Amino acid sequence: MKKESRQYQCYVDILKEELKPAMGCTEPIALALASAKARELLGEIPDYALVQVSGSIIKNVKSVIVPNTNQMKGISAAVAAGIMAGDAGKELEVLSEVRREEIEKIEEGLRQIKIEIEPLQMGCTFDIIVTVKKGEHSAKVRIANYHTNIVLLEKDEEVILQIPVQNEEDSDDESIYNLLNMEDIWDFANSVQIEDIREVIQRQIDYNVRICEEGLSGDYGANIGKVLLKNDGNGVKTRAKAKAAAGSDARMNGCDLPVIINSGSGNQGITCSIPVIEYAKEYHASEEEMFRALVLSNLVAIHQKTRIGRLSAYCGAVSAGAAAGAGISYIMTKDYEHMTHTVVNALAISSGIICDGAKASCAAKIALSIDAGILGLQMYESHQQFYGGDGIVKKGIEQTIHSVGRLGKDGMKQTNEEIIKIMTE
Repeated sequence: MKKESRQYQCYVDILKEELKPAMGCTEPIALALASAKARELLGEIPDYALVQVSGSIIKNVKSVIVPNTNQMKGISAAVAAGIMAGDAGKELEVLSEVRREEIEKIEEGLRQIKIEIEPLQMGCTFDIIVTVKKGEHSAKVRIANYHTNIVLLEKDEEVILQIPVQNEEDSDDESIYNLLNMEDIWDFANSVQIEDIREVIQRQIDYNVRICEEGLSGDYGANIGKVLLKNDGNGVKTRAKAKAAAGSDARMNGCDLPVIINSGSGNQGITCSIPVIEYAKEYHASEEEMFRALVLSNLVAIHQKTRIGRLSAYCGAVSAGAAAGAGISYIMTKDYEHMTHTVVNALAISSGIICDGAKASCAAKIALSIDAGILGLQMYESHQQFYGGDGIVKKGIEQTIHSVGRLGKDGMKQTNEEIIKIMTE
């Protein structure tokens, strides 16, 4: 792909836009961001907060620990943390510089601020509206469609910023994400000038390796990473699964280290990067080969999630695990057909995993999804594959990705609603 082409620059821009740092699970962090921004607009600590959120936000915030809050969970904790100690200017690292004494203020805020939570029945799958009040003054902030997309700012009912929100169901034919396809992703991964993506990819390596090491050294959640290493040995396949799982162990359970996200998710960012890094080390890949493999895995993950949407009942680790398989295939074969068949095989294996919110078990789902990615690769190495017509598998990689996208976005709407009901009964 020529550097001068529009597509080349769009792919670079997509990587820079998607591979951002975030501390903690991104849905409660988005709540904290909206709350911190609302307090900033109000100009003082409120005594009342109305939090209106879509069902998928409720699902993804309910069971996960908010970092720098002394192990508190849930919507109210995220809102109080944002109001009392958040820095809205840091976006998804809004709680990264909470001091010890501010944690006590967060606990105080939970006691003193009346926080009401109201489900949004209509609107976007990803929707957060935080309204804060003190005396006669009020402020409102809305974030929609993705984690940092502030579309409404109001102070004392005067509109400061209002951006029209396009329903997720409506396609945006002008979106640069529509330029993503497997052939061009492969071309870009092989032709991109490393200096154009070095900073963003190196940051992903540094951040995500660090939190995975923390997950293995600390005591977080169900310690899935440690369980895998203890029971399955220390081979590269086990390490690829265990280290990625350990990163999720840590971030789902209160670790305050940042990660580099993919498609709005830290777990997906870890899943599509750590296994590729482990295989690159095992097979003595050069730095350039590892960078190109990571470009490939990240863009393959983003391409899949573009079809599905940010939040769904379809577990995002599945897409990222298949993408990890693509990156590992690049390390081992440099063959396009091998890579695409790996992805198809992986999706055929693991596409039934549901998303029932952010929590400790995400680490185990990550391990399963990476295992599917590696099995998909091993199948094709052994001249075995799944064919079009085998369940949701279609003939060709793009058709299969489209098929899975329909499943995740359209087919699992009712499933998502039922999951939310089960979780909130």
